[in-house]
Amino acid sequence: MTHTFDALILGGGAAGLMCAIEAGKRGRRVAVLEHADHLGKKILISGGGRCNFTNLHCQPENFLSANPHFAKSALARYTPADFVALVEKHHIPYHEKTLGQLFCDRSARDVLAMLEAECRDAGVRIFLGTRVRQVERTQEKEFIVSATPDEFRAPALVVATGGLSIPKIGATSLGYDIARQFGIAIRAPWPGLVPLLLNPEDRSRYCGLAGVSTEIVASCAGQQFREKILITHRGLSGPAILQASSYWEKSQPIVIDLAPGREVTAAFRESPATMPMPRTLATLRAELRKFLPHRLADRWLDLHPPTSWTNHALAEFETKLHAWPISPSGTEGYDKAEVTAGGVDTAELSAKTMESRKVPGLYFIGEVVDVTGHLGGFNFQWAWSSGAAAGRSL
Repeated sequence: MTHTFDALILGGGAAGLMCAIEAGKRGRRVAVLEHADHLGKKILISGGGRCNFTNLHCQPENFLSANPHFAKSALARYTPADFVALVEKHHIPYHEKTLGQLFCDRSARDVLAMLEAECRDAGVRIFLGTRVRQVERTQEKEFIVSATPDEFRAPALVVATGGLSIPKIGATSLGYDIARQFGIAIRAPWPGLVPLLLNPEDRSRYCGLAGVSTEIVASCAGQQFREKILITHRGLSGPAILQASSYWEKSQPIVIDLAPGREVTAAFRESPATMPMPRTLATLRAELRKFLPHRLADRWLDLHPPTSWTNHALAEFETKLHAWPISPSGTEGYDKAEVTAGGVDTAELSAKTMESRKVPGLYFIGEVVDVTGHLGGFNFQWAWSSGAAAGRSL
């Protein structure tokens, strides 16, 4: 069977549904084609099932892209306040967790149900279990999407297929394949917001502490993130590491400050005015245990004891505590990555509408585009903002 619409949206995730809602509100006949058996799989698993749906402090600086200015227009025209207004319209209870992160009180299902209700109100047609086999563009500049089981036609096609992250819930390369088909440049994708693997030597030293967590500052490629680190059986995770991972390249270390804002050895150093604390490993261990989990404090001191008790040696110990260089052997890959960085080159798209500059009527939104947010609701905000930008221009 052949279906004809004003716009076809490939992908029933956050960006695709927002785009459909905005276009439907404008009277466009819209179809969302989703290959899974239900919408919003990534929405449902996000935020531990509570959906960190936006961040109050969203700024362009919270995004990674080859063109850091590209996201500004869309983010300014559909803001966190706009999405919060939609959440409140549907009486969904929510709360701020930390650092401006907003979560549902109950379940991510509330956000998905809200989007589905908005789609219904806007007259959007949803086609589940619809696998795209081929996309063509006719001489009459109409897109034909051959899918299983039906065929769809429209003058506008929106690619909202997401990235390569979490293949077990259905991630595919379809969006990139369509871009390549139409000669649209792609910046090589890589796993973002992903746990890191330690090299064998560091793994033997630290991974026996799996489950230990503490607040640190992780620095990488000029970026700094003060949040928690989590030691795992294979390496490092936790918000600070996930943030740094999006910027990490194999040629560079990640530098960790285990004692941000503290001077641990000050009490041990000789000065004319004070008597230093007794200089023993026991007293230094007690000092470290004041701010580090005991197991981590003990392991650190076992592996990195002061070479002597001189002021110079104590200063070296202090420096290492604040600048621990870690050279990961790799990442946990797309299986564990929360997002895919890289993607459709923003130079190929209009920042106002997300439409291809080369192929009129072809749009790319959400994760498939080379705009990647920090951890904490920013990637959802990019989905809402880019989806709204495209939907309002269809």
